[in-house]
Amino acid sequence: MTRRALIIRHVPHEGVAGYRAPIEEAGYEIDRIDVTDPGFSSVDLREPDLLIMMGGPMAVYEQAQYPWIACQLRRLARRLEANRPTLGVCLGAQMMAAAMGAQVYAGPAIEVGFHPVSLREEPGPLRHLDGVPVLHWHGDTFHMPDDVEWLASSPLYPHQAFRRGGNVLALQFHAEMGLDPRFEAWIEQWPEAIAEAGSTEQAMREAHARHGPGAVAAGQAMIREWLAGLEH
Repeated sequence: MTRRALIIRHVPHEGVAGYRAPIEEAGYEIDRIDVTDPGFSSVDLREPDLLIMMGGPMAVYEQAQYPWIACQLRRLARRLEANRPTLGVCLGAQMMAAAMGAQVYAGPAIEVGFHPVSLREEPGPLRHLDGVPVLHWHGDTFHMPDDVEWLASSPLYPHQAFRRGGNVLALQFHAEMGLDPRFEAWIEQWPEAIAEAGSTEQAMREAHARHGPGAVAAGQAMIREWLAGLEH
């Protein structure tokens, strides 16, 4: 039986990237909707067999500037209450935390670049990331929601990942990125974030070439294991 996966895309250059292959291998037919789509507000987010929410430069607390955020949070909360399979990446993870009642707020500094996350005692599918540099690109963070497992941290941001049971997984970092040509658009869109993090555009390109393939391979293994354990 073919299952349906829906990707919510907050900006065009932040797609599912390397996670597409394991999702399709697991038998999901992938659809995508942009938050700018006129029909987005009427989509029942409980319906897809798998919901994937990707990143974006906006903040969860910028709801006056982006009215669709509050609308998305209300519908996402209903999905999470029903324990439907849900994956959030960066902004998507922050949306999940907020929909589960946790605070999302600006962090202490911009975190941009490739470095590993520190795994907690029982990291679950994140075990594939052990020692692997993955891409970080954010300046916001969140408190841990109630009744979740804390999976990973970094020196700047302790809350890098959490899960609730087998169906709900939130990732602050971008283990899907490393082979996608849209990485160049990230550099062009946010050069100030690179500079604020103490790096350069050339250094980011070199790190992407050096660490990207390994990051994506580890990220795909993580997602493959997570998908295999879902309860529909």
